[in-house]
Amino acid sequence: MDRMTPLLARRTLLAMLAAGAWPAFAQQKFPSRPVKLILPQPPGGAADRLARMFADKLEAQWKQPVVLDHRPGGGVVIGTQALARSQPDGHTIGLLGSSLSINAVQRKDLPYEIKDLQPLARVGYYTVALVAAANFPASDIKSLVALAKSKPANTISFGSNGIGTSAHVAGEMLNHMAGVELQHVPYNGAAKMYTDIIGGVLPLGFSVVSSAEQFIKGGQMKVLGVTSAKRSPLYPQWPAISETLPGFEAVNWAGFCGPAGLPREITQQVGNDLQAIVKDPEMTKALAAMGIEHAPQGPAEFGEFIQSEIKRFAAVLKPLPAQK
Repeated sequence: MDRMTPLLARRTLLAMLAAGAWPAFAQQKFPSRPVKLILPQPPGGAADRLARMFADKLEAQWKQPVVLDHRPGGGVVIGTQALARSQPDGHTIGLLGSSLSINAVQRKDLPYEIKDLQPLARVGYYTVALVAAANFPASDIKSLVALAKSKPANTISFGSNGIGTSAHVAGEMLNHMAGVELQHVPYNGAAKMYTDIIGGVLPLGFSVVSSAEQFIKGGQMKVLGVTSAKRSPLYPQWPAISETLPGFEAVNWAGFCGPAGLPREITQQVGNDLQAIVKDPEMTKALAAMGIEHAPQGPAEFGEFIQSEIKRFAAVLKPLPAQK
């Protein structure tokens, strides 16, 4: 009888595992070790500041270090690839932005696919506006469209902070939905674009409002409309472009993803934890100070939002030549 005891013990253990009754002491609470937060941007920018804010909050909640891992380069492709190839156990997450959806449409050489990522939570988006010199003849989207249609194609130009950015997409979407042809002029950053607008070299430009606010308040530039689906609660005095062109939306969003294959329980926990941080009044105030409208979404809703962006962008963007 004694010789049967080990066999019976093994059978009992297997039965417990099959029933999901693994002893509590063997279950590991997530996270069980430091968490890596990949940022496909260099240190020092707005994304870096945002990532650090969330890292501090997550550390306090999870009682584990959250370490930033900057992976800039390749138009955010290098960092995104690192995230997609990481171990799907929740201990590696990434802070991504609108370039994820834009690259999916424009880049045919990506070393990953959207399905290789698991959306976790959207934070919100920067308020982006179409700004113009104070003396520009149009003062809203309706009059801009009328002006553009009265002139030859590409007579009026708009600036952005680069090809493939959310600002560039906003301009192409305006062309597509309004039936006009504004000429795109890419800039390496917003500072030179503001100088050209104020100096009369460039008539229009899409810009993050928080960085252009000093020129708007100083009367050197004016806002024709914001690119979010509705008026921004941070700047309710300015109309949304969608009020003239229904369905228009081209936002510069920020959100967290993990690699595909994350267990459902971890996906939901991380998503819930991130949303709780976004909804915290202290964080809401800090985001507003950065010009970010908080608009939290959970894993499923955020994933649907990314797919809807890709579909909309595919209608207005052309694939770029393969990157070498």
